Amino acid sequence: MIAACALPARAIPAFDEVRQDFRPSETQILSREGEVLQRLRTDTSVRRGQWVPLADVSPALRTALVLSEDKRFYEHSGVDWRAASAAAWGNLWNQRTRGASTLTMQLAGLLDGDWRQGPGGRTVVQKIGQTVAAQVLDRRWRKDQILEAYLNLVPFRGELVGIDALSRTLFGKAAHGLDDREAAVAAALVRAPNARPALVAQRACGVLREMAAATAAPRGAARPGGAAAPSAAARSGVDCDAMDLFTTAALQRRAFDASEGVAPHFARYLLHQRFGLGVPVPERVATTLRAPLQRFAVQSLQQHLRELRGRNVEDGAVLVLDNATGAVLAWVGSSGQLSQAGEVDGVLALRQPGSTLKPFLYGQAIAERRLTAASLVEDSPAQITTAGGLYIPQNYDRQFKGWVSVRTALAASLNVPAVRTLVMVTPDAFHRQLGAVGLPLRESGDYFGYSLALGSPEVPLLHLTNAYRTLANGGRASPVALAGTPQPPRFTQGLDARAAYIVGDILADGNARARTFGTDSVLATRFWSAVKTGTSKDMRDNWAVGWSGRYTVGVWVGNASGAAMHDVSGTSGAAPVWAAVMGFLHAREPSRAPRPPQGLVQAAVRFGPSASGPAGAGAAMPLEAARQEWFLAGTQQPLFAVDSFATDSIAASALQKGAGGKKDPRSPRPAPRSAPAGEAAEPVAARITAPAAGTIVALDPDIPPARQRLHFKATGDGVVWRMDGKLLGRGAHVAWLPWPGRHRVELTDARGRVLDEIRLEVRGAGATGPAPSSSR
Repeated sequence: MIAACALPARAIPAFDEVRQDFRPSETQILSREGEVLQRLRTDTSVRRGQWVPLADVSPALRTALVLSEDKRFYEHSGVDWRAASAAAWGNLWNQRTRGASTLTMQLAGLLDGDWRQGPGGRTVVQKIGQTVAAQVLDRRWRKDQILEAYLNLVPFRGELVGIDALSRTLFGKAAHGLDDREAAVAAALVRAPNARPALVAQRACGVLREMAAATAAPRGAARPGGAAAPSAAARSGVDCDAMDLFTTAALQRRAFDASEGVAPHFARYLLHQRFGLGVPVPERVATTLRAPLQRFAVQSLQQHLRELRGRNVEDGAVLVLDNATGAVLAWVGSSGQLSQAGEVDGVLALRQPGSTLKPFLYGQAIAERRLTAASLVEDSPAQITTAGGLYIPQNYDRQFKGWVSVRTALAASLNVPAVRTLVMVTPDAFHRQLGAVGLPLRESGDYFGYSLALGSPEVPLLHLTNAYRTLANGGRASPVALAGTPQPPRFTQGLDARAAYIVGDILADGNARARTFGTDSVLATRFWSAVKTGTSKDMRDNWAVGWSGRYTVGVWVGNASGAAMHDVSGTSGAAPVWAAVMGFLHAREPSRAPRPPQGLVQAAVRFGPSASGPAGAGAAMPLEAARQEWFLAGTQQPLFAVDSFATDSIAASALQKGAGGKKDPRSPRPAPRSAPAGEAAEPVAARITAPAAGTIVALDPDIPPARQRLHFKATGDGVVWRMDGKLLGRGAHVAWLPWPGRHRVELTDARGRVLDEIRLEVRGAGATGPAPSSSR
């Protein structure tokens, strides 16, 4: 029997193997510098902390454990035969004695389940096997290794296993900081982990008396393993009533939070993305976060929200991305203790982005050659007819600026010009553009209508910031990177690189935004940066998103509950946090303006007079000051003015002068503008010009349905029309016999690539028979 028990006993693992196989119930999220940013519990079946070396365990706890469980631990060879004999003698005479199981024997049971005590106690075979295993263990391991492993593997109370989990849960401190009272409670829990608090306190008081006696022993006396019974003086120095109160309070404490650190939301998102159900989570996970930047972002957000106290704003989020790799450098999901919804991740929460979608709208209009940065758009009251009634957009300040350039309209964040631009682009086309830059929306463009220009959909800060990173990368989009060493991203072209450059140049122009934000706003940085603010309806959300030569930073401020803020504007809400984080990033790192891509030209432009100026064209002030402006090659022109003045000025400059400086009256009209010398005019992008997207056609009941036609028109050559996936016709003009229902009309090239798309609806009774085909 002894030989049979000895075989498994000799399979005791080495100390290094036990240490290596140890798995905490939590995962540590590390910064790229190797610093622990977040500790997150990932094993809910047991509460196990980190492995604690014996040198990091308080001397008081080591003494208490030896005195309580194994007084002759340093003297025996794994089995205390003297204690075993005393226990056997007591059992023979039915006397209650202290157990003879040593720390080494208990550790053998923890390492091998075969020797673990069951509900009815250990069998004879188990006792023999445990005895043999303890002796083998004592020969192979050092005493300090045995004690260290025991402290890290022993169950203490409930789900708590190991000294790290116990000390942090019950005492709120690391194991090296435990004092005598705390050490006595920990030692008492080893013997009866789930005993009543009163019994634990009684045993802890006894351990504390033994510790006091061992401490009071004269120099040269026996070590703690052979300490005598406590003296009267030692007993009188221990207050067991106070110990009872202390123990009861400690056993009720739960100070070991499941998550602790400065990046809780990022940690949860990262583990969810990388490790699914049933996939083991490693003890440590390296990430792309920068520890100093993460802490600064947390502090900046909390400090600014404290300054806004009294304005009903308590939540916020910050995201920092590396432009080149997409690596997440900082992720702050909430304001922490300042919030009543601190668990809600503001980086992932869906919120209305407000004006922060305008750069993509103007970028699309510029890329499609509908507008240039110098084109004039009217900022005046507008009433736009929609299927649901009239849509009447308003500016943030409820004022209108008249005719302004696209540069001014975007930089100053004017709403009405943006809505007019969306009318040209169409909501469906803009919806597709947002998806291309990394902002997919759950509903179609028709669902939002023209309010899409002002940010009516809901998007997360993560997608919005990465979409701005697309602008920073010349219109190239790629996903973000969360962990490890970021691999070279795979970019897709989400927006024309030339249009992206022009949009960035506008958002970096402090003079252009002066009409709304002034010349000395918080958005102005000492280095090159482009930034856009946004505010949603009723001041529920405030945004500041922008980029520098290397980083893209997005900030959201608001309330997770959706409550409106009080008097929080674009420059007083998220913008100060954005400026602080950008300043931190570029404290020692320059940021230079990007180089213009090929296909852009810079030309001088001037503007016609303002209609509100003094009488007489010569005395009127120009709409905007003359300047150098960027254009897609072939779209530049020297003058931008309103209607009659532009026609007269261009005609006058085109007239040929005769002899003596007189104008030749034979040139009544201006010559058509052509591309500059040496540059070929680019073909006009194919698009649907009629009917408009969202058109509702009502069939006239007085006209036979077979005699009615709807005409489709488009620009471009060699285009193909498709309706509801079927061929409709070819060429720039197609006539169609209307058929009741909702239809999707696509304009494609010869290869089937969709160039433009609209949706329309036909109401009324149609002709009987199959759906009609088109006619030229």
